[in-house]
Amino acid sequence: MKRRTLPAVAALAATAALLLTACGGGDDEGSDNDKIAGAHQGTRTPTASASASGAPAADKPDGVDVSLPKDVNLVFDWKKPKDTNEAAAMDDAANFLRAIYRGVDKRTTKDAAVATYATDGGLKYADTQINAYIEGGWTVIGTRRHYDATTRSATNGKSVEVAFCSDSSKFYGKETKTGKVLKTDPSIKDFDYFKIIMVKYPTSTDLWQASKVYVETGATKCQ
Repeated sequence: MKRRTLPAVAALAATAALLLTACGGGDDEGSDNDKIAGAHQGTRTPTASASASGAPAADKPDGVDVSLPKDVNLVFDWKKPKDTNEAAAMDDAANFLRAIYRGVDKRTTKDAAVATYATDGGLKYADTQINAYIEGGWTVIGTRRHYDATTRSATNGKSVEVAFCSDSSKFYGKETKTGKVLKTDPSIKDFDYFKIIMVKYPTSTDLWQASKVYVETGATKCQ
C-alpha cells in the first residue's frame, strides 16, 4: 500500500464511480445532471454520538464526535469565506474528511460522524474509502494537509462546492496487525485535488453534508 488515500486499485474505482459535473450556479439541486453514475442515492439520518469531542464544539452539531487518534493529523490550511453558508459548508467538508478517517480508525462505516456529514454520493465515497482500509488490514498515521480552498454557491442557496488541494506526503498507511508503517518515496501521487458538493441538511440551519465527491489524483496544480 502506498502513502495514499486508498490503495491504487480502490482509488481508481472510487474515482470512476464518483465523477461529477461542476456545481452550476443555476442548476436545480434535484436535476439529473447532479446525479452520480454508480453512486446510490440513499441517505442516513444524522445521529448523535455517545462520546463527545476532539474537534471544536461548533464543528460537532448534536454532539457528534469527529475526533481522531493523536497520531492522525488532518490540517486544514485555509481561510473561511465571508459568506455564512459557504463558511459552514467548508467547516463540514473538513468534518466529512475527519469522519472518513475516524471510520478507518474505528473499523466501521456506521460511525455517527459518517452518517452526519455524508449523504448520497458522499456516503458512497466514504463507505468505499473506509471499507478499502478495513479489507486491506490498514489504518493511517501522520499528517495530511488541505489548502488552496475555494467555495462556490448554487443560486438556490442549498448547495456549495468546496474545492481544495491535499498533500499526503507525510500521511502513511499502517498495518493494523503489525503496526508497520508503509512508506514510499515522495511523488506526484501525494497530491490530490478535491471538489466536494455540500448540501444543507433540510431540518438544520448549520449542518451541511457531502453529497458528491470528485478527486483528481496526481494533481500537478497542487504541487
